[in-house]
Amino acid sequence: MIHTTLRMAIPRDRRGEVLQILNPIVERIRLEPGCLACNIYQDVRDARVIMLEELWRCEVEMGRHLRSDQYRNILLVMEMALEPPEVRFDEVSRSTGVETIEQARLGAAQD
Repeated sequence: MIHTTLRMAIPRDRRGEVLQILNPIVERIRLEPGCLACNIYQDVRDARVIMLEELWRCEVEMGRHLRSDQYRNILLVMEMALEPPEVRFDEVSRSTGVETIEQARLGAAQD
């Protein structure tokens, strides 16, 4: 799995415009083959910061997405950022859920 994050600070007066551009793009990305999740978030501490998060089944499908028209539009949005955006591509080799919390809590009780 590939977890991608794009974090960018957008001028306050352009935030509405950016969200109007990104919302329909996110809906279309969710339908792309290999997309497991795609979401937009706004930082609660800094309203200028918007984050786009994607989860891809594999690098091949993510690469196809990066070459798509949808991603070209994201690149155009990135140009609106106040500073160079933070872009990350993390390969996830293992994923767990609530059982990790349960194991840690049980382990702490035995310490």
